[in-house]
Amino acid sequence: MSPPIRLITPRSASRALRALRPLSPLPGPKPSLFARNYASRSRSPTQRTRTIHTTPQPPKAHNKFNETAPDQPLPTDFARLDVLGQTPPPATSIDACLPDGFVLGDGTVTISDGSGALLVGGEAFAWRPWDEKTKKLVNAKGQWEIGGGEEGALERAFGVLGVVWPRPDLLILGLGPDMRPLSPAVKKHISSLGIRVEVADTGNAASQYNLLATERGVGEVAAALIPIGWREGKGAK
Repeated sequence: MSPPIRLITPRSASRALRALRPLSPLPGPKPSLFARNYASRSRSPTQRTRTIHTTPQPPKAHNKFNETAPDQPLPTDFARLDVLGQTPPPATSIDACLPDGFVLGDGTVTISDGSGALLVGGEAFAWRPWDEKTKKLVNAKGQWEIGGGEEGALERAFGVLGVVWPRPDLLILGLGPDMRPLSPAVKKHISSLGIRVEVADTGNAASQYNLLATERGVGEVAAALIPIGWREGKGAK
């Protein structure tokens, strides 16, 4: 005898369909922190768009010497560093030291005949501080001395410095071809006038006077110079 045939009703069909659906997996244990970190590292990095910012270069500096400053520094022009280059020299500047005298003020004044030069306050004087008979300016100790210790010799030799006012701050002494120490009497007399003194041979003293007189003025600096051809006992002729 064959089994009875059962008809499928809509209700039984819906139950059968639900029974055929796959079961959802049961929630498992959560991955550990180590597993999550490993998984995040193993993933390929996401490509990102990077924006490159460039800093604009400033324009090259301009100056009056060239249109555009070069990349390499220019060689130093020492002529432009001469701050006294445009300053006119004083009228008593020394242009030449002669064996028997001096040439001053661009050749406008010449002191000769074996005389020295005394430059004070922008004025030039022929200077003969030695004794005309002996013609000596060095004492027995090798010191530069005027008059051999004779009374009044220093006052006569430096008389202009005693009457000029205001007095110069500095006196440059040029002692001829050689430099020697000053005698105590000469140093004491110049100090009594309130004037400082510097000693050199005449060539260097002339150069120093030209520089300082141009820089500080002839009112601040004076000079007393013996000719470079001076010889003891013979003079400068």
